[in-house]
Amino acid sequence: MKYLDEYRCPNLAKKILDNIKAISKQEIKLMEVCGTHTVAIFRSGIRNILPDNISLISGPGCPVCVTSKEDIDKAIAISRQKDVILATYGDMFRVPGSFSSLEKEKANGADVRVIYSSLDALKIARKNPQKKLVLMGIGFETTSPTVASTIITAKKENLRNFYVLVCHKVIPPAMKAILDSGEIMINGFICPGHVSTIIGSHPYEFIARDYNVGCVITGFEPIDILQGILMLIQMIESGYAKVDIEYRRFVRADGNPIALKLMDEVFRVCDSNWRGLGMIPKSGLELRDEYIMFDVKSSFDIEIDSNDKSEEENLQCMCGEILKGVRIPPDCRLFGNLCTPDTPIGPCMVSSEGTCAAYFKYGDIKNR
Repeated sequence: MKYLDEYRCPNLAKKILDNIKAISKQEIKLMEVCGTHTVAIFRSGIRNILPDNISLISGPGCPVCVTSKEDIDKAIAISRQKDVILATYGDMFRVPGSFSSLEKEKANGADVRVIYSSLDALKIARKNPQKKLVLMGIGFETTSPTVASTIITAKKENLRNFYVLVCHKVIPPAMKAILDSGEIMINGFICPGHVSTIIGSHPYEFIARDYNVGCVITGFEPIDILQGILMLIQMIESGYAKVDIEYRRFVRADGNPIALKLMDEVFRVCDSNWRGLGMIPKSGLELRDEYIMFDVKSSFDIEIDSNDKSEEENLQCMCGEILKGVRIPPDCRLFGNLCTPDTPIGPCMVSSEGTCAAYFKYGDIKNR
């Protein structure tokens, strides 16, 4: 890439859009499974310029949003324990669990700290040897290598007060779960660019082979996304599904071997509970036996108070259905009323990459 303007050129965008309109003949639904793509699509107005027969659907691409309520409840319970520091990323701070949030717990006296890197958590643990530091490890394949590297460092330093609540998830099994559910027809996937820089294109091949659904890994600029859509339309109209890479300036078919090696050394795949999608086989990560001493389960008794009650608005939240792509934010009675970025009810409005937040900031909520 020489200049960013190359990927925001109006004339080039028009040429790609003209090609899309010329070859697309049928009703087509494409799902993006990356929160950054969701925001980029809204911000650049791509939904508004596509022909009416092409629909873009937002999927479970926000790691904060898909973190289960049960995992958030565990983090809250841990933060309430004596001599514990709970470290979390910013968006997770405000996400509601069944009865509270980490933000509320901090207001009530819990030592909850917002970090920008897993290495920040390591620094806090070093500076507070008398306390237990628990990192809430969330994110897809993009962030899990950095957490793996941090855990390796903690082991080398023999750091005895550092622990991780592992909530990491992997994307391809969730895409399979959406296809298997049959709740929504997907003709093609706009695959996540950040995740794919780590895992490459091979992990998506089963989707094209077993489901005849095409996948294109795209970047995040308007030209990237439009070109990715054009590549998918070409596949769909030809009747031949495959996995292709538009984002070739960063993504290789084999991914990032160093990052993959780090993940494989520290983690192994396990079943994982996703908000909205439920338990998905082999969609999460857990620590291998060699690193189990850093798992919160090895040192903490985590008890959820069964007397705590969910708020009524929380029960009405439709984030789960929105993450599956079967609903859109304006379908939710809370959206734009009780639920706004200033007063979020569900995680899809809390996270900057959440579908509800994107609809609220860039969509037409007046005519919902």
